[in-house]
Amino acid sequence: MMGPAHSLSGAAAWLGVGAAAAAYGHPMPWPVLVVGALISAGAALAPDLDHKAATISTAFGPLSHGMCAIVDTIAGAVYKATRGKGDPRRTGGHRTLTHTWLWAVLLGAGASAAAVFGGRWAVLAILFVHLVLAIEGLLWRAARGTSSDVLVWLLGAAGAWILAGILDKPGNGSDWLFTDPGQAYVWLGLPIVLGALVHDIGDALTVSGCPILWPIPLGRKHWYPVGPPKFMRFRAGSWVEIKVLMPLFMVAGGLGAAAAMGVI
Repeated sequence: MMGPAHSLSGAAAWLGVGAAAAAYGHPMPWPVLVVGALISAGAALAPDLDHKAATISTAFGPLSHGMCAIVDTIAGAVYKATRGKGDPRRTGGHRTLTHTWLWAVLLGAGASAAAVFGGRWAVLAILFVHLVLAIEGLLWRAARGTSSDVLVWLLGAAGAWILAGILDKPGNGSDWLFTDPGQAYVWLGLPIVLGALVHDIGDALTVSGCPILWPIPLGRKHWYPVGPPKFMRFRAGSWVEIKVLMPLFMVAGGLGAAAAMGVI
């Protein structure tokens, strides 16, 4: 799928988690619901850091371009080193390492660890990166062509500062779900894992499929392209994605938010 659909699906997924959390007696304070949805929307673009034309690879100018080249090289090397007998030969690392459940979990665990050991500045950095990506993904028409524009970064920085200040207030959720001393903001890793996994699931619906299960082998393939039957798949950017899935994500997100806030 394309960036806008990925971001919408990530936000909708977190709002759905908010509804489920409320139903099971762990309701999210509204700042956690909002911030988590934005982080998940941004994280839903993260797996495409292995593609030089992806939103995340252009969002931070030369820095993200350089990171993209490194990640693509590493992903390609991992694929080559672990390729099974049934996996095709290929160049580049797009839709390999970064499109797996393992990568999603490592991203989330890394963010949680950074929040615990890095303190406020690490939290602000996590929020800033994901808010910039959320702006690029959710407001793609307004942000198109401005991925290196300082105004987008300033908006992300201001949003991160304001939202961190709101979350820090008692009862607003900095310690949601993880309440022991020193565990504030551990939950930040959850929307990151969710956003990355939702991205992978979305890509699995497309023609190429997605090797979500790596390193678990399936038959002779270590990088099995998981997906539904071929007749149910669609091309990225097709009318199915734009006219069907994106409106569906918006409706699902709205219903999830309403349920999470106790409106329905």
